Amino acid sequence: MLDKRTFRDAMAGLGTAVNIITSDGDAGLAGCTASAVCGVTDEPPTLLVCINRSSRNNAAFRRNGKLCVNVLSAEQQTLAAHFATSALPIGERFSAAHWEQLVTGAPVLQGALASLDCEIESVTEVGTHTVFFCAVKAARTHGAGDALIYFGRRYHRVGERSVHATHHACG
Repeated sequence: MLDKRTFRDAMAGLGTAVNIITSDGDAGLAGCTASAVCGVTDEPPTLLVCINRSSRNNAAFRRNGKLCVNVLSAEQQTLAAHFATSALPIGERFSAAHWEQLVTGAPVLQGALASLDCEIESVTEVGTHTVFFCAVKAARTHGAGDALIYFGRRYHRVGERSVHATHHACG
């Protein structure tokens, strides 16, 4: 069996977008930084978000039944660090930025490269994490800007590509 450290070292070579996942509702305000997010299908628009089961945010996302994936720009690296630490109270995390709402009532970050406002449709437990399958109810893009990715256990700025590539998925 593959050991945890080898797996984590291998995953450090997989660059991913940095996102702040937010929610609000009966369970209260919740938010954390996450990179384990990906699109599932565009018909219907669905994405998945993986959150550690031991996180307070996990329980809040479940109970609220909604969340927003806010894709960060390179300029929002400090905010990513705020939402990545459980030592910082949730109110202080949210007070470090400006927020709006789209459809579900989940906090939408002003200035994010993209925000995907979602209702949680199903939940699957896999090892230490919960996989939330989310129906995208509204989306907003900010336009041009450099992206923030997590690669090699560090944040990196990624500029816009000079050549437009077409995404092809296995089908």
